[in-house]
Amino acid sequence: MNKNTELEISNRGFANLAEFNMTGAMAEELEGLDGGFERIKIPSAGSTVFEVPGDDPNEPDSVKEFSAVILYHHPLHAYYQSKYSGGNQPPDCGSFDGIFGEGNPGGNCAKCPYNQFGSGENGSKACKNRRRIYVLREGEIFPVLLSLPTGSLKEFTKYIKRLLSKGRKSNCVVTKFSLKKAVNSGGIAYSQAQFTVDRQLTTEEFSLISTLSEQIKAYSKNVGYDMDLGSEDGVTTNVDSIDLETGEVIEPLR
Repeated sequence: MNKNTELEISNRGFANLAEFNMTGAMAEELEGLDGGFERIKIPSAGSTVFEVPGDDPNEPDSVKEFSAVILYHHPLHAYYQSKYSGGNQPPDCGSFDGIFGEGNPGGNCAKCPYNQFGSGENGSKACKNRRRIYVLREGEIFPVLLSLPTGSLKEFTKYIKRLLSKGRKSNCVVTKFSLKKAVNSGGIAYSQAQFTVDRQLTTEEFSLISTLSEQIKAYSKNVGYDMDLGSEDGVTTNVDSIDLETGEVIEPLR
């Protein structure tokens, strides 16, 4: 096996995580810097191409699919009494677990009137529900963030249930992410995320991934709401609301 082949194989795996530690040397290097993550963006209007971070921060790469390990994922609820105007403005009420909201009105998310369809514009929720997914692509050591909007949550839920039915957790496999063009009841196209298993991690890889998963879970509490809510679901049509950042049509989950 030549050196180029060896390098190619090592870049496909996660062996280099052995040198990575969010709470050690890496945390020291990041001290005082922005605690955010680079993002993978879901496009608008039914496009099936992701925008992923590339070598040039001003020129993201466009890919039809990518593979990565899901290190950690959690709900993100955010309610603004006035329209979100951008920046790192915290919500009036927010939740990192989708169960209990902190702020005004706070309390049980399931019973909150702002977390019901019909409380927002065009039948949407006044409290915006997303799901943060921290992923690690092969050959890299720093995770990136994928924020799923409402219309992709059912597909993600089905994928997680398929994994659990086979005794697997999301951080023990490499997941292939892709997009399909979906159309809502009013004939408006939007981009919907799809998930399939690419391969299972080796025992050595899973050991490294498990450590990083715990580190990301703890670190995620420091990531502000502005990483997800770059704009407010405010533009409306005669059918449904549209998320300005992703272009995804927001309609009640059935």
